[in-house]
Amino acid sequence: MQARRFIKTIPMKLYLILLAVILFAFFSNDFGLVDIQKTAVILAAGIDKTETGFALTSQIAVPKGSDRTTGGTSSVEIETEGKTVSDCITMLYSKTGWVPKLVFCNLLLFGEEAAQGDVFEGLNYFLRNEYMPDSCYLAVCEGKAGEMLSSQSAIDDASSLAITKLFSDAAVKSGKVMPNTLKDFTISYYGVSKSGYLPFLRMIDQEGAQESGGNEASGGSGKQSDPQKIYTVEETALFRDGRMVGLLPEHETLAFSLLKGEVFAGTFDAEEEGKAVTLTVLENSGGVSLEVKDTPKVKLSLSLTVRLCCRGISAPIDDVSSDRTSEETLGSAKTILTGYVERMWEICRESECDLLELRQSLYRSSPKKYAEWKDTIPFSLDPEIDTKVETKS
Repeated sequence: MQARRFIKTIPMKLYLILLAVILFAFFSNDFGLVDIQKTAVILAAGIDKTETGFALTSQIAVPKGSDRTTGGTSSVEIETEGKTVSDCITMLYSKTGWVPKLVFCNLLLFGEEAAQGDVFEGLNYFLRNEYMPDSCYLAVCEGKAGEMLSSQSAIDDASSLAITKLFSDAAVKSGKVMPNTLKDFTISYYGVSKSGYLPFLRMIDQEGAQESGGNEASGGSGKQSDPQKIYTVEETALFRDGRMVGLLPEHETLAFSLLKGEVFAGTFDAEEEGKAVTLTVLENSGGVSLEVKDTPKVKLSLSLTVRLCCRGISAPIDDVSSDRTSEETLGSAKTILTGYVERMWEICRESECDLLELRQSLYRSSPKKYAEWKDTIPFSLDPEIDTKVETKS
């Protein structure tokens, strides 16, 4: 009764004002809808350095059609230059008449030369942009980022879509690629270790590939006569203070992935009786520990359960029907993996990249000891490497 009496006492004007506010809020919001005729939907951006600033190559989505034969997403690449990345984005207005929209951007690619300087000079704009997704992938490429984004992929209509497929969960579990995102790379940059990593991309001509019609929006630019490309990302670029200082090859990238404990169903080669065999990782756990009692000590641990996947030679049928892994093979695998970890450590030492974030671990455990040992960890230390490789019984 009291509630009804209260409602009756509310003036009709308040109802009208409330209704007007609701209608205004409803009709002033685009609810995430995109007018494709007025918007440059940026799928990816490539950042290169110039003498005066930056060159930004924006890969913009262009619908191909709505029927089964012409559906999908093509792309057009627009290159702009300016003293800052913001200037480059602004230039898109004058070149296309479209409003740039970064909410769908899933890849930021740095050219090799741009990665030699502080990459956060180029990332500054994207960190400040509230519509930029934190989950956007970052990568470094061989040569110029603009050339890689403008290349015609043999896998997908847009090169960025083909590249981001390389960062799938299955690829990570194989141990062949170490992707990183805008959020995680930024945390590493501003952290105590000031070190980080990004996948390093290369592109290869795909001989004999048929033209897929990708990048049709480029018209008569001559792109369709260029050879189609495939992309590889088995190396890892090392960063210190935002600058690329080293490169982990394929096997050392696998060692890094194994230390993080992320490998499942990945493969690597060992030896048995002087012949190559391939082993599959069934279980993987890894660890990095720093002891700070008296003197700093680093321990790197690998533990793998493997099975025989393939031999490099023909074998009798009773061997083919078995996945038994001999002690000789397990010993070979242990030696090989330990060597990968040792070389990974040496590359990090030479480049002064605290890839395993040992300084951060020390700072969290003891700020006092961090002040004492920060100049010696990790580069003056020789780690203890504990590698265990076993097979399913």
